[in-house]
Amino acid sequence: MHDHPHNEEHFKSPAMVRDIVIGMADGLTVPFALAAGLSGVVQANNIIITAGVAEIVAGSIAMGLGGYLSARTESDHYKAELKREYFEVERVPHKEKEEIHEVLETYGISEATRIKVADELALDKDKWVDFMMKYELGLEQPDDKRARKSAANISISYIVGGFIPLTAYLFTSHPHEGLLYSSVITLLALFIFGYFKSKATGQSPLAGALRTTFIGAAAATAAFGIASLIKF
Repeated sequence: MHDHPHNEEHFKSPAMVRDIVIGMADGLTVPFALAAGLSGVVQANNIIITAGVAEIVAGSIAMGLGGYLSARTESDHYKAELKREYFEVERVPHKEKEEIHEVLETYGISEATRIKVADELALDKDKWVDFMMKYELGLEQPDDKRARKSAANISISYIVGGFIPLTAYLFTSHPHEGLLYSSVITLLALFIFGYFKSKATGQSPLAGALRTTFIGAAAATAAFGIASLIKF
């Protein structure tokens, strides 16, 4: 027999990638849709650029705040459950041991082994609680700096994505011309973003790229059409 090295490749930063995906996806789509909508009703590129920059600033703050609050809620929830588990292993250890049995039983572990594992875990309160948090509640300890990191990741990604559709209006003379170039640039960016996002998360890169591009195009088309219909 020959031993072949087996290197397991697991994704290391799912939280960071999730933040970037959230920020970049909205950053590419929302300002693009706004610029497309305004292109149907205004005659000056500077108006679109001003409105676009204002939206990017407001959107990045709102999205970053949302990411911060979401991460803080996750952290607060973990701490509350951790406190409860420590209380329960101290006050009702027999009940917690029963829960260890229930968790292990779902994996087909024999009763004799379940008893031994429960007794071993009960010798170390911290490991006992850690086991209950992971396998009973399905909770992993979040990074204490996660909220700030999430806010920064989402905000920066939103800003980067948001300025892509606006660049075309900087070197064109009319909104309709700007929209044409902006559409090409943004749809290409959406395709590339969707491709690598899907590849990083283990999905079909081509399908993800097409899906992301379609959503962005649909949003911009709807905004342009609605703005053209209701303009005064």
